[in-house]
Amino acid sequence: MTLRLSVTSGSWHDRVAQVGESFGNLIPVVKGNGYGFGLAALMPHAAKLSETIAVGSVFEVHAVPSTHTAMVLTPAGTELPTSLPKQTVLTVGSLHHVDTLQQAGWRGPVVVKLRSSMLRYGVSADELESLLESIQRAGLTQVGWSLHPPLADQSGDHIEDATIWLSRIDPQFPLYVSHIAPTGLQTLRSTFPNHQIVARVGTALWLGDKKDLQLYADVLEVHRVKKGMTAGYRSVEFTEDGALVLVGAGSSHGVHPIGDHLSPFHFQRTRLPLLEPVHMHSSMLFVSSNSPCPKIGDLVEVQQPLTRVSVDTIYWT
Repeated sequence: MTLRLSVTSGSWHDRVAQVGESFGNLIPVVKGNGYGFGLAALMPHAAKLSETIAVGSVFEVHAVPSTHTAMVLTPAGTELPTSLPKQTVLTVGSLHHVDTLQQAGWRGPVVVKLRSSMLRYGVSADELESLLESIQRAGLTQVGWSLHPPLADQSGDHIEDATIWLSRIDPQFPLYVSHIAPTGLQTLRSTFPNHQIVARVGTALWLGDKKDLQLYADVLEVHRVKKGMTAGYRSVEFTEDGALVLVGAGSSHGVHPIGDHLSPFHFQRTRLPLLEPVHMHSSMLFVSSNSPCPKIGDLVEVQQPLTRVSVDTIYWT
């Protein structure tokens, strides 16, 4: 049972270096499922790019090497781990966030989350002064500003929110921004030379070229079946002769049907239909008698977003 990620090592490393250079001053983002690689697999690569690594939540800080600083992108909820390194940088975007850290006894550095037109979370311009005062009263140390604009805006390079905020915020602290293209960063840095603007980069850095990345699953078993036979948890009846193919990937890997219940599995450029919904660690596929059929030990391609899956192994080729 294996869901494997195959990576074309040379071109992938070249791509990461090129993307890093195009953004200039950046910190890498390694969060969630590690963009399909896993947190542990990406951290050594991220550590070469910056002394600070951004993670998604306070519960991912432990994955950051002790030699580096973790910057947590999402404000803490009602619970804060007691084992956070003192140099960890947390995010606050409201009075409630400050209260949470104060009640947890946190006295470390923070960045202030600025509200963008995405309206996810962050302080508004009208509330900013009150938030900064509460940060000072709580004994927290501000070390930066944080902004996450939407993926879509009229400018095309996602700089509208940043342009508005840069004219308001104190330039003594760097502005950490996500989802702004290199061209947009160049515009911002030349327009606001007194501000240090740092790009947070995740998807573009690790998943920049899909041809370097491919998901596969092992074929575990193949059974010849006849029309009228049944199989699976739901005793699905076969409507024609063919083969039942069991592959080693399922919902525990984050593998699910695509769109309108389409199978994510392919063999020799042919989609292999699901017999029934995917199981936890394997999936049952039906191959008609006139279609190419894999054999035990073969690999089938898996069509899934890498930001959703958890792979068992990574093959660097």
